[in-house]
Amino acid sequence: MKTNYATTVAAMIAATVLFSGCSTPMQQPVSSQPYPSTTYPSTGPSYSSSYGVVDSIQMTNANASNGGIGAGTVVGGIVGGLLGNQVGGGNGRTAATVAGTVGGAIVGNQIEQRNRAPSTMYQIGVRLDNGSYQTVMQDTVADLRVGNRVRIESGRAYRY
Repeated sequence: MKTNYATTVAAMIAATVLFSGCSTPMQQPVSSQPYPSTTYPSTGPSYSSSYGVVDSIQMTNANASNGGIGAGTVVGGIVGGLLGNQVGGGNGRTAATVAGTVGGAIVGNQIEQRNRAPSTMYQIGVRLDNGSYQTVMQDTVADLRVGNRVRIESGRAYRY
């Protein structure tokens, strides 16, 4: 049984797509109510918890990894599949092609993660007006300094 090159490449691409979709999707919360419900607070909202004073600013390196499928994964899967296709014959060749595709995708993903440049992030510690402490991660501090009064909105600190 002899397979042609186009069939082999199509099988490798299908295997790469199949195995790259093995990540766990985010699940939506299940509600027992047929209609969405809105809860209104019995008292007015407390805005004092979103204001405070910058207590500390520290620079950290954060890897910009999104955990998704990148070019390294795809290229590694294709190269691994091509190399695996050169081994064995019949069912053994098919198994080697699939194994090469999966192994190549894993190796390609690891190489891509290692070569990804780390990004600089700032960890900003804020002492809130209500006495609690909150840490915010941002990619820039702009004009923030220790001792500045800030407003925290949507996970970012803004000078107030």
